[in-house]
Amino acid sequence: MKFAIQSRNDDLSNQLMADAKEYLTDFGLVYDEEEPVIVISIGGDGTLLHAFHKYSHRLKDTAFVGIHTGHLGFYADWKPAEIEKLVISIARKEYNVIDYPLLDVTINYQNGAESIQYLALNESTVKSPDVTLVMDVELNGNHFERFRGDGLCMSTPSGSTAYNKALGGAIIHPGISAMQLTEMASINNRVFRTVGSPLILPAHHKCVLKPVKAPDFMVTVDHLQLLHKDVKSIEYEVSQKRVRFARFRPFPFWRRVSDSFIDSED
Repeated sequence: MKFAIQSRNDDLSNQLMADAKEYLTDFGLVYDEEEPVIVISIGGDGTLLHAFHKYSHRLKDTAFVGIHTGHLGFYADWKPAEIEKLVISIARKEYNVIDYPLLDVTINYQNGAESIQYLALNESTVKSPDVTLVMDVELNGNHFERFRGDGLCMSTPSGSTAYNKALGGAIIHPGISAMQLTEMASINNRVFRTVGSPLILPAHHKCVLKPVKAPDFMVTVDHLQLLHKDVKSIEYEVSQKRVRFARFRPFPFWRRVSDSFIDSED
């Protein structure tokens, strides 16, 4: 079986990477950064995001597993002290594969320029680089509202515990195929109104954002942040593609939520 390793590049993560590579090759596995069957992410959730985007063209053939060298993550749930146990389980192929929904992001441009498509594991955000963001929000081809505020965030279920949660969005179990639109400091007064609540949209829905004034926007896709000019519209849909994780032991989603946000180490 072929494997690859993504490291956060700190001393501990790099040492664990070297150890895992040595152990797995001793078991007869092949290190291959081009066509890995399993990718081991060593660092944190951010490291796994980088690994996901590196191998987003191989989602049908590659599964991910994370070792956290900092705080417990939603994608990195193995401890450094468990590396030998993990390596043995990988070598013996003692794992199941689960998959989570992803987000398709399509940016359309004015003047007939070619559209650009992205795939998000956590979320995509839209902000105006200089002034208040003013966007018409369309749901399934129908006008829903005119948003005024700092920005908008569309998240996946697995990404609902990240930036979306900080914005007051709901936590969605990743077994639900959906996407969630949350507001950033919307303007609500006697003149301007938005719904003021997160919107959870099912897989067969499409959300389109259309600029009302300035056509230039800061758009993020997970850790990527780019300035897009002359934007005609931004489309969001639950992707037909899904990310695959290698699961070696039970770790229920709600237990992760509790461990990350509620339980203390005391």
